[in-house]
Amino acid sequence: MDLHKSPAPTDRQPVPPAELRCSDADRDRIADILREALAEGRLTADEHAERVDGVLGAKTVGELERFVRDLPAFQSRSTSSAYASTSDRPAPGAIPADPDENVVAVFSSSVRRGRWRPGRRMHAYAIFGSVEIDLSEAMFEHRQVMIKAISVFGNVEIRVPENVSLRGTGGGVLGNFEVYPRESEERDAPVVYVDGFAVLGKVEAKPKRGKVIADILDRVSDKVDRALRKHLDR
Repeated sequence: MDLHKSPAPTDRQPVPPAELRCSDADRDRIADILREALAEGRLTADEHAERVDGVLGAKTVGELERFVRDLPAFQSRSTSSAYASTSDRPAPGAIPADPDENVVAVFSSSVRRGRWRPGRRMHAYAIFGSVEIDLSEAMFEHRQVMIKAISVFGNVEIRVPENVSLRGTGGGVLGNFEVYPRESEERDAPVVYVDGFAVLGKVEAKPKRGKVIADILDRVSDKVDRALRKHLDR
């Protein structure tokens, strides 16, 4: 029986980024660009609707890019970092499977904010309650931080500094799971990954406007000081 299946790749050559199968998170990112273009008047309502329909039917990253290639917002983003599905999660083994901290709210609320040190992995559970994780003033001791957020009839709110990379993937069952991805322009910036799910609840992760992490600037200053001292010692 011929099911008209596409043959699986038989060689070991890497698949070009444009030919990678796109995820729901990839489609959401493209839809965000189209929504911004509509609000700015770059697209008419009919053009927006037509492109959104195309995005929903796209199968590969390359097909998605066709709908936003002529928009400034797409030109300002890196294809490799913004659309490659492998960027949504850290490399296997890079972050321990066991959490450094559990933040739990059951018919209550739980908050982490201020000058605190997040571990490499954190689990947040909101069961008929609310969890707030504010990293805008946190002292990052690790390059990568994973937050697993689970909301059941509850709310998990995550905020990160504007100069930290934010990536994530997850889903909702009669609920909302929303991660607003952002790629930092700082080469050494920490990366916060958010995954999980929301059941009749909400998980939201996004940058906090006007907040930047000073630790990045401190690390840059330290490097300059070391280089200067090394030069003077010659």
